[in-house]
This record gives sequence, C-alpha cells and structure tokens, in this order.
Amino acid sequence: MSALLLSAKNLSVRFGGVLAVNNVGFDVKQGEVFTLIGPNGAGKTTVFNLISRIYTPTTGSIDFQGPNGMLKLTEQPPQNVASLGIARTFQNIELFEHASVLHNLLIGRHTHRATNLWQDLFFTSKVREAELKAREKAEEVIDFLNLQHYRDTFVAGLPYGVRKVVELARALCTEPKLLLLDEPSSGLNVEETDDMAFWIQDIKHELGITVLMVEHDMSLVSKVSDRVLAMNQGEMLAMGTPREVQSDPGVIEAYLGSVDDVSSLRRGATV
Repeated sequence: MSALLLSAKNLSVRFGGVLAVNNVGFDVKQGEVFTLIGPNGAGKTTVFNLISRIYTPTTGSIDFQGPNGMLKLTEQPPQNVASLGIARTFQNIELFEHASVLHNLLIGRHTHRATNLWQDLFFTSKVREAELKAREKAEEVIDFLNLQHYRDTFVAGLPYGVRKVVELARALCTEPKLLLLDEPSSGLNVEETDDMAFWIQDIKHELGITVLMVEHDMSLVSKVSDRVLAMNQGEMLAMGTPREVQSDPGVIEAYLGSVDDVSSLRRGATV
C-alpha cells in the first residue's frame, strides 16, 4: 500500500461573501496521478493555490510529507513550498521570455542553492561544483523531455506547445516529490496533448514523482489518472477511478445538465 504524501482536510475558502471552496478533503498517495476535474468556477485552481500557499484556507488544513516527516503545509510560508518538495506549473505559462530554455531550467535549481553571497562573488570551488551539478540536472531534464533542439533558444521565440513543455521542465529541475500541473493540456492540439500524456506517465513511472493535476480534457484524464476528484461550485461531487467518476450522475449533471437531459440527447431529442 502506497504511503500518504498529502492530506487535505475540511478545506474552505471564503473571499468576502463568496464561498469558493466548501469543506473539501482528499488524500494523495505517493506514486499516483490524482486529478481534480469540474466545470469552470468549480474551485479546482483555488485548491491548487491553497497547496501552493498563494491562499490560506479560511478553515481546514493540509498535511504534507516533508523531509522530516508530516508537517502542516498551511503553516508554512509560501517561499518554503518549493524547498519542501512541491513544484507547480500554471494555467497561464509563467516563464522568463527573454532568457533561453537552459537559463529558465537553471532558475528551477535555485531551491538547491547551498552557497552564500561571498562564495558566489569570488566564484569559489564550492560554487563551481554547484554550478556543474545544476547544469547536469538541467541537461538530464532537457534529454528527458526531448528539448535538445531548443536548449539555447529564447522562450519568446518558441511555439506555445513547446513553452508548455519548458515550464514542465523547469518544475522538474526542482526535483519535486509532488508536481502540481494546472491544466497541462490547455491550448495544446491533439498531438501535443498525446505527448503531454506520455510525459506525465513517464514522470510517474520513470522519475517516481507524484502528480496532482487540474484538467478539463477528459481523454487526458482517463489516460493518466489513477484517481479523480470531481468538484462543482466549490464542493466535492465524486471521487474514484476515472471511469467511476465519469459515470456518476452528479458529475454528468454538472457537465451536461440533468440525467434526463442527457438521456434525451442520446435519443436525439432537442432539449
């Protein structure tokens, strides 16, 4: 049985008079792909922002398996999240456009920096050793994601689909235990989405990294997810395997209307 990596309990977030997330709880096990699905405004990205410590929950808590055992993630400052072993990509790509792919990946190694200002200024042997290790890790990720052709290209000159992979690569350079993917297929064509499914499966099986994902593309969800949590209007609807969740009446209604409406559509009736 897989060990517990992250546990969210009774999470609620209120923005003024709006209850964006209401009593949401789930566990993520080591070595699985756990996916949050739901219509726009369901609260999925808000949950991601809680785990990333961009937001603080109004009620509830998040426990995470850190370097020295389980800790209260909700009590950690945002700047500590990456060093604890959590990396994230964003729905809207966040890269340094006027830097090369390699330099963007090297920025992802910043959490492993173990030298001080004076050592950096005098470029000591310790700094040189750290630079070499950072470069080696970046090159490993470049090879893993087949980005060799783009290594020295500025991000501003890259196609959108390649930028998505570069952002994924930068997250991997932090050597996370938990990788948060916020709509990884957003803006991608069918072929690029298939490639993304391939990368996610390799990240899980070859790198041993646990993945927590928000995604709308149900084809991608079905291909890569071990378990799925469906949300709607900030609340939990169903949790289970992709097949179990997609066949849940509450999930069908949230996406397509009432169960009667879906039955009518299948019969070819006009609703």
